[in-house]
Amino acid sequence: MEKHITDENTGISYTLYGDYYLPDLELKEQEEANYGKYGILRKNFLKEHRSGLYSSYLLTGKLTAHLNEVDQQARERMEVLVRQMMEKQEITEALKAQDQMAWVGAVNNIRNAAEEIVLNEMVYL
Repeated sequence: MEKHITDENTGISYTLYGDYYLPDLELKEQEEANYGKYGILRKNFLKEHRSGLYSSYLLTGKLTAHLNEVDQQARERMEVLVRQMMEKQEITEALKAQDQMAWVGAVNNIRNAAEEIVLNEMVYL
């Protein structure tokens, strides 16, 4: 028996291991993983709640690109929402100079609200 064979119809090559021919499968090169918190949360969500979509992204080599994109968009959305909410609620540097604890509390509340929006709109879909 030959060590390597190629199926004429599909073009898939096989290698002999023991008594069985197994396909020579290779993962496509993926882009570098540089996602952060939101990318990790999206990955965990996909694994637990959208396993079919997760498997599809993984098998086609698009998972890392998807997670990088979600993370980048979520971080940008967070910045925009926090800035807009701070302007709307008039949380300024003057308040920070006047009463630091009130400023910290207000900014923390804004960040938490913005993060809740981002998670629901972009990560947990």
